[in-house]
Amino acid sequence: MQITNISDAKASLSRLVKFVQETNETVIIGKAGEPVAVLSAYRKDKAPRQLGGSWEGKVSVLPGFDEVDEEISESFYTSSIFPESS
Repeated sequence: MQITNISDAKASLSRLVKFVQETNETVIIGKAGEPVAVLSAYRKDKAPRQLGGSWEGKVSVLPGFDEVDEEISESFYTSSIFPESS
């Protein structure tokens, strides 16, 4: 583990990133003698993506869900938005 201050980290970020990448070690960045951040290598998740979720198996779509109701469809195209005033 390497420790550096924020001004050195800013001046040599490329070098620090290369160090982290090659050694897989972390770098602690400090400010005024106190740790404030950690620079570490990114690890790509190699596990296969899981599809589904918390609702999987709990919800079902009923037959006819996507059928068009002619009465509702007709009202969209034949009715006026604002009724005529009397």
